[in-house]
Amino acid sequence: MPLERVSKGFKDISMTFKVNPINYDLIDLKNQTAISRSIRNLVLTSNGERFFNENLGSRVNKLLFDDMNSITASIIEDEIRTTIDNYEPRVTLISVDATPNYDDNEFEVQITYQIVGIDVPPQQLSFALLPTR
Repeated sequence: MPLERVSKGFKDISMTFKVNPINYDLIDLKNQTAISRSIRNLVLTSNGERFFNENLGSRVNKLLFDDMNSITASIIEDEIRTTIDNYEPRVTLISVDATPNYDDNEFEVQITYQIVGIDVPPQQLSFALLPTR
């Protein structure tokens, strides 16, 4: 029987690089906020964009310029699922849903996941994917 990983918490640095006025240290993100920010960054990072780890990231940005239909939405869902499974060991993925919004030329993404090692209810992350150049 596999052992369940138990953690005291997760902490990441905020990408704004703002300084805490009290202790003059970088502002940090904790637990659910840190993990949701990490998942969003992984999905929006293109392959080859990170130095020294060209495999990190997903093809989601390239897929946004394909035809907007349910087939592309399904491919985006699979790409997000694969990226999270490969690069975010702190979560167990429950579901990924990408819905095309034809009026605004975007895909509305909703990701549901369970954080490993912390006793919190399943988390939900929602955001819109827009094609930008």
